[in-house]
Amino acid sequence: MSINPDLFAEYWAEVDENDIVIRVIRADLTFVKSGAVGDFDNWYATSKDGTIRKNYAGAGYTYNRELDAFVEPKEGNYPDSWVLNSETAQWEAPVAYPDDGQRYVWNEENQTWDLVETVE
Repeated sequence: MSINPDLFAEYWAEVDENDIVIRVIRADLTFVKSGAVGDFDNWYATSKDGTIRKNYAGAGYTYNRELDAFVEPKEGNYPDSWVLNSETAQWEAPVAYPDDGQRYVWNEENQTWDLVETVE
């Protein structure tokens, strides 16, 4: 039997009719359920370490019901080619970041990671 993590949540995100996060508050379950901050059905637990709903919610994030996760807005934050990873609910480049210890920047036009030249 697993324990519902919402029972111990410290942070709660309120979403609108389009599942966009309006605000995040710090409160216990009893307070949120009391109706003091609106309809409980519009509130979802979140956690700063991502253990509840994969990512900590922020104003403007979307609550993805299919993934049961909060997703950062893509527009203005990530290139058009990046896709949502359904396991992590994070936006990722279509090509993995090189793991050779060097620094790279995403090249949207060529869909590649370009090496950042360092000046010594």
